[in-house]
Amino acid sequence: MADIFDAYALADAWDEMFERPGEVRTAYEPVLAALQPMEPAELRFRADQMARSFTDRGVTYAFAGEERPWPLDLVPRVLDALEWDLIQRGVSQRVRALEAYLADAYGPCRAFEDGVVPWRLLLNSPHFHRAAHGVEPPGGVRIHVAGIDLVRDEAGDFRVLEDNVRVPSGVSYVIENRRAMTRIFPSLFAEQHVLPVDGYGQRLLAALRAAAPDGVGDPRVVVLTPGPSNAAYFEHALLARLMGVQLVEGHDLVCRGNRVWMRTTRGEMPVHVVYRRLDDDFLDPLHFRPDSVIGCPGIMNAAQAGNVTLANAVGNGIADDKLLYTYVPDLIRYYLAEEPVLPNVESFRPDEPGQLEAVLDQLDQLVVKPVDGAGGQGIVIGPHADRQTIDRVRKEVVADPRGWIAQRPVALSTSPTLAGERMAPRHIDLRPFAVNDGSDVWVLPGGLTRVALQEGNLIVNSSQGGGSKDTWVLAEGPAEGPAAEPTGPLPEVAPRQLGPDGERPVAQEGAQQQ
Repeated sequence: MADIFDAYALADAWDEMFERPGEVRTAYEPVLAALQPMEPAELRFRADQMARSFTDRGVTYAFAGEERPWPLDLVPRVLDALEWDLIQRGVSQRVRALEAYLADAYGPCRAFEDGVVPWRLLLNSPHFHRAAHGVEPPGGVRIHVAGIDLVRDEAGDFRVLEDNVRVPSGVSYVIENRRAMTRIFPSLFAEQHVLPVDGYGQRLLAALRAAAPDGVGDPRVVVLTPGPSNAAYFEHALLARLMGVQLVEGHDLVCRGNRVWMRTTRGEMPVHVVYRRLDDDFLDPLHFRPDSVIGCPGIMNAAQAGNVTLANAVGNGIADDKLLYTYVPDLIRYYLAEEPVLPNVESFRPDEPGQLEAVLDQLDQLVVKPVDGAGGQGIVIGPHADRQTIDRVRKEVVADPRGWIAQRPVALSTSPTLAGERMAPRHIDLRPFAVNDGSDVWVLPGGLTRVALQEGNLIVNSSQGGGSKDTWVLAEGPAEGPAAEPTGPLPEVAPRQLGPDGERPVAQEGAQQQ
């Protein structure tokens, strides 16, 4: 019987599964042993079966104007205990430094006075909101949830690609990927001790409850969604169900006397913590965009008065500005007195004297990104771009140097991926998710591995046609049970459900993710 890896050819990048042709890395040996006996047609059948299951459950994403089943590849990404220790230490360190930066930027501004970060970085940022200045969140937490994007370079070293601390999305797919894989390959979870991911909902709920205003003994938490038309609505609904809290839209909330209330069929109920999944601009029409119809008028006043906590905090966009990213290693040294655990990708700042000319001279050799871009939008990979694109980007960078950064291209590591009925190397990245409760930054074991499904493509975002892999973190020691995750179905996700106290919002029908 033919081995499905017989024709697998390593790319010019670090391969996650193979050290060299035919020589598998130790952590992947059980995976290889499980996949090798399978016929390509059987793998394709299992993949198609999984896609149908995702469609039936509503686990979809929007691409090219249509809803498609979430693309999960059958070959997991495996990280051993030592690799994961490095990642979680680096992600935690990064979140702590960005938390300190936000407290400083909306407070005493010491880093600016000391010249660590230039004032222009703050004052020219479209994400700096004066309404957030002076607001002291409970526990000092502004980043309750973070998604830190990592890549592995040609030498096998992990590097930070970007930080997401506004409205990071994708954790629902981590949970769904694991549940799907335990059904497809249950025996693998018996042979390997894979750390579970199903505790995320309770970790998040504990962190949100810990963020409640002072003096609230039994805080009510809600998830605020833009509505069913949002691309991440499945995630909003799933997280609300996993936490056992109410999913609300802006019109379900009312602010009165600088307090937030939720309209329910049993009357108005006080709300203390709002896990909001919409951007700052649409949150409160009294402070931000006056034409927003999906926010809650007055909610920012309630936050300023200390009567409700917004998670993540308003104004966090100044910390995941891609230009600020280039200063994070210095911020780690400044605020934490530590050396960065995870390095950045080598980057250039066109807004600095001398660097603009260097960037323009090498545009065809660099990756150029808009500092406020999301979902892979606006990225130009110089070595793959045509002359017309290079000329266009040159004009845009010259017109607005502050709006761009440039980076050395990194050959993202590759992983075997099912392409048709064969295995082929495809580039991947990793987004670990961190939850900050004020006393500890906990990193979900694994995270979302995204894969560029087109050969040679380096952009992995699902909005650009990318897919995903289940990410396995191996614990030290043998497996302790038949499976790391429960394999039963998740509760059906619905736009409206009863809250923990039996209340239901008055509205019964549903009305930029990072």
